[in-house]
Amino acid sequence: MDINALFTDEGLRAFTATVRDQHVRDAQQYGQIADIVRSRLQQTPIDGDRWMAKRLRAWKVARQLKAMQKASTEAAAKAEALYATYVNEVLELPQRRAVAEAKRLERKQGRQAAVGAAVAGSLNRTVTALNTPQEQPGGTVPQVRPAEFVAPDNPWQQWPMAAGGERPTSTINDYFAKGDGK
Repeated sequence: MDINALFTDEGLRAFTATVRDQHVRDAQQYGQIADIVRSRLQQTPIDGDRWMAKRLRAWKVARQLKAMQKASTEAAAKAEALYATYVNEVLELPQRRAVAEAKRLERKQGRQAAVGAAVAGSLNRTVTALNTPQEQPGGTVPQVRPAEFVAPDNPWQQWPMAAGGERPTSTINDYFAKGDGK
C-alpha cells in the first residue's frame, strides 16, 4: 500500500471501506461461530458434570467469541469515524476557516461603521450645542435666579473666569486642531 495515498480523499476512503468491510465480515463470522460453539458445547457432556455445568461452560466459551464480535463491530465503526474525522479536520478545515474569517471581517466592519456613525453623531451634537444661542429655547419655563446672584456687588464675580471662558466658541474646530496636513 502506498502511504501517500492515505493522504488523499479517495485513498483514505478506499482504505477505510476495505477495513470496514473486513471487520464487518469478521464480526458476522464470530457471531456465527459463537452460536455454533455454544449449541455444540451445551449438547456435549463431560464426565463429572453437574446439572447446569454444560450450559455454564458453553456460555463462558461463547462469551469470548461474542466479545470478539463486538470488538470487530466497533472496529468497523471506528473505520468510518476515521474517514469522517479526516474529512472534517483536514479536508474541510480551510473552507471553514475562510467562512469564519469572512464573518469576522463582516462583524469588524459593522462595528467600525457603528463607531464611525456614533462619533459623527456626537460631533454633530457638540457643534450644534456650541452654535446655539444661550437663551432658553422656546416652550420651556425660564429659570428665575435670585437677585443676589445678579447684583453687581456679588462676591462671586470677583473671581476670574475659567480658562477658555473669555470668548464663546463658534465651531468644533476651536477645540480640535485643524487638519492642515502637518
